[in-house]
Amino acid sequence: MSSKEALIRRPGPRLAEGLTTHIERRPADPDRALLQWEEYVRTLRAHGWRTTEVAPADDCPDAVFVEDTMVVFRNVALLARPGAGARRPEVAAAEAAAAALGCSLNRVRAPGTLDGGDVLKVGDTMYVGRGGRTNGEGVRQLRAVFEPLGARVVPVPVGKVLHLKSAVTALPDGTVIGHPPLVDDPAVFPRFRAVPEEAGAHVVLLGGGRLLMSASAPHSADLFADLGYEPVPVEIGEFEKLEGCVTCLSVRLRELYG
Repeated sequence: MSSKEALIRRPGPRLAEGLTTHIERRPADPDRALLQWEEYVRTLRAHGWRTTEVAPADDCPDAVFVEDTMVVFRNVALLARPGAGARRPEVAAAEAAAAALGCSLNRVRAPGTLDGGDVLKVGDTMYVGRGGRTNGEGVRQLRAVFEPLGARVVPVPVGKVLHLKSAVTALPDGTVIGHPPLVDDPAVFPRFRAVPEEAGAHVVLLGGGRLLMSASAPHSADLFADLGYEPVPVEIGEFEKLEGCVTCLSVRLRELYG
């Protein structure tokens, strides 16, 4: 069985109605978005990831951003309770997919709210964005589920972007990367490297030093190449119009098997 599993969910017909909070709305093209999503999925597969498609949630415009439905650590999935009430119906089908992969399931209970995009895992540390879609009770429940498994939970202020991973992600060596104008407190992170573009702050670790990232951040790609990594750019412009990025479009489950 593959050691690299990813949950994905294709964009629905109402994609253009997706929520925006920190950017000006621009019309998204659902047909072009589907083509971009298909290329994203092909790229995952080409780099050794096995993908499982979560059942559609066509009444939920933001459902393609499947990362927000859960947080996975080792073989345990904590099912989210999204901070935007309209997104809560997205979770049920994602739960079924995680269960089919053998995850042990927990869930965030009211009044807690938690979006998966607010959790950045760096080794056994979980940085969790607090202040937007995720509240203090959501952070408490995240800690209660994962600290007994060896995780260290570190709350991080989020006020300038939608989710923590809208501001920062991490390189394979654990260095957190972000575009400084959008990072509330870079000092929270032991190692932080600034990138020159907003979209350059978002990478998915494909393995072997390869970084899946947006094609809209060429200067950041050059920086990563200078550091010895291999950028793998994909076009995701239709999703960026809805505050999406490369991390939002999948739930990576490598922790299940190694």
